[in-house]
Amino acid sequence: MTGPRLLDAGEAALVAEFGDRVDPAISDLVLALDDALRADPLAGLRETVPTYRSLMIHYDPLVLDRETLAARVRALADRAGEPGPGEARHAGARWILPCCYDPALAEDIGAVAEAIGRPVAEVARLHAGAEYRVYMYGFAPGFAYLGGLPEALAVSRRATPRPPHPPNALMIGGGLAAVGSVPMPTGWYVIGRTPERLYAPDRENPFPVSVGDTLRFEPVDAATFADLDARAAAGERVGRREAA
Repeated sequence: MTGPRLLDAGEAALVAEFGDRVDPAISDLVLALDDALRADPLAGLRETVPTYRSLMIHYDPLVLDRETLAARVRALADRAGEPGPGEARHAGARWILPCCYDPALAEDIGAVAEAIGRPVAEVARLHAGAEYRVYMYGFAPGFAYLGGLPEALAVSRRATPRPPHPPNALMIGGGLAAVGSVPMPTGWYVIGRTPERLYAPDRENPFPVSVGDTLRFEPVDAATFADLDARAAAGERVGRREAA
């Protein structure tokens, strides 16, 4: 295996870049390196941040020098890239999250339907029929970037941002999907909402879904959404976690 490309991000972070596209195999390498570094951390290692195609590694340069870290990254990446017989890549959990595609909650689903020349119901069916991989968190706490969007829904992002989206919005744009957490302006299209909270700071685990997990969305009507949303607001977990 050819090792990752190592890039400096300032004086206290190293980026291990494994590719240039959204690809589950590349994500597996990123997460395998992340797991390996966490399992046996070097003194001075502060934080690791997985992305679609790379792992950013924050470190204290007064404790850990760049070349020592780079050597460890190369060695671990080589090992992570060659799993033994019967050894799986990164095994994430599977989640089923309820989702409502009612236009009252899916504010932009009509615009997406018009853009792709299909009925609103077909947009909802296509989105709910896919399986998504959580590639990374970023931009805001609990904002989950997903891959696996059906090609038929691969609309471009907006030319200009729309007003703040609601919390827990399901969004698409630029060939990707996302689950938003907190309201903010966005260039993505809101095509549904889940009552589940991917960011719940008052719970013991604020981020229940991990990078590397897979998601499926289960359609519910507006009345069911309202009931589940109230239960989630009271602290109940309304998504279902399954074994990998």
